Amino acid sequence: MTIRVMLVDDQELLRTGFRMILQSQGDIEIAAEAGDGAQALEKLKHTPVDVILMDVRMPRLDGVQTTRRICLAEDGSPLPDAPHVLILTTFDLDEYAFAALKAGASGFLLKDVPPTELVAAIRAVHGGDAVVAPTTTRRMIDRFAEVLPTPQSAPGSDVLGPLTDREREVFLLVAQGLSNGEIAARLVLSEATVKTHVGRILAKLGLRDRVQAVVLAYEAGLIRAGAGD
Repeated sequence: MTIRVMLVDDQELLRTGFRMILQSQGDIEIAAEAGDGAQALEKLKHTPVDVILMDVRMPRLDGVQTTRRICLAEDGSPLPDAPHVLILTTFDLDEYAFAALKAGASGFLLKDVPPTELVAAIRAVHGGDAVVAPTTTRRMIDRFAEVLPTPQSAPGSDVLGPLTDREREVFLLVAQGLSNGEIAARLVLSEATVKTHVGRILAKLGLRDRVQAVVLAYEAGLIRAGAGD
């Protein structure tokens, strides 16, 4: 299956570099390019795209606002058929990257990412995985907690109401950054069973991936910045 990619960056030289790398892959094609978010939204109206490489700092419409319009409905719920967005950032732990994760992005990459990692990341998000490890998302929350809204819900919030007791256990371990294998060992389950639980959790809570689960857990007060596991 060919993965249709859109490049969104106001620096043409960077787009050219990414294009050269990706066009050499047999399963990836460059479906469109845009120099800012507004142009990207316009092209998405008539161009099918699977994955978007999105810069955060652009004129007219930045990557965070563009990601929100692509990934979220007006009520803030995820759009199920939206392309997966990979945010491109210059610095690790960029506050814009975290804002984009909240807006529905599936992960972020540094702009100097090695070609092999760039290709692997595109394939990963196309397959439904998140590129940013939940532990990295927790680290971003810890770093920028002072500029984020204070969680309004106390631990025990009904945000987990749709989940079974076992699914709640799994959700909280996902929110702590544990992998499926680590969760399986902790709960004495098979890794396949954990994967099934995670899939059901994401579906019930309307989340696109594990990164969104970490963000939700923070916002609901189920984990706290700086609290560790």
